[in-house]
Amino acid sequence: SLGAENIRRSLIAALSGLVLVAILMLLIYRLPGLVAIITLSLYALFNLSVYSLVPVTLTLPGIAGFILSIGMAVDANVLIFERVKDELRRGNTLIRSIETGFSEAFSSIVDGHLTTLISCTALFSLGTGLVKGFSATLGIGVILSLFTALSCTRILLRFLMGYQALRRPTNFLPAKQLPSKFA
Repeated sequence: SLGAENIRRSLIAALSGLVLVAILMLLIYRLPGLVAIITLSLYALFNLSVYSLVPVTLTLPGIAGFILSIGMAVDANVLIFERVKDELRRGNTLIRSIETGFSEAFSSIVDGHLTTLISCTALFSLGTGLVKGFSATLGIGVILSLFTALSCTRILLRFLMGYQALRRPTNFLPAKQLPSKFA
């Protein structure tokens, strides 16, 4: 019963962490933060779907792998959105800033995810039961994080930019940080 209680507490901690990250993303990134919340929700659903297809037992190390992969998913979105903000500060248009933000963040995101996948492969091949569970959930999460960050986030942002009311630089950056040509 102690193991079940620890797993329940770990899941509550993971969900609480997701809620806090969602609030922080909204406060810092505004509209892109909302996009990140939606894609992170998709990411969590995809993760749980894969866990049901591939027999993954969520032990404490498995939950730790899942939580770590959530961090990588958030990090990928942060890299993209910070690049977009940099481009807006340089005076680029919003659409160009989004496209440039994705292209500039791409190599960093792929590099981080690829090195983590290499580590997961080594842990899975050399480790024992609990270590294999950790590496399996982390590996699945990293692959799904790569997909959601580079595909889902981009598609959703492009979709939202189709609405003129949302296509304002102030939805991405406070007005005081924008160049004067956006004022």
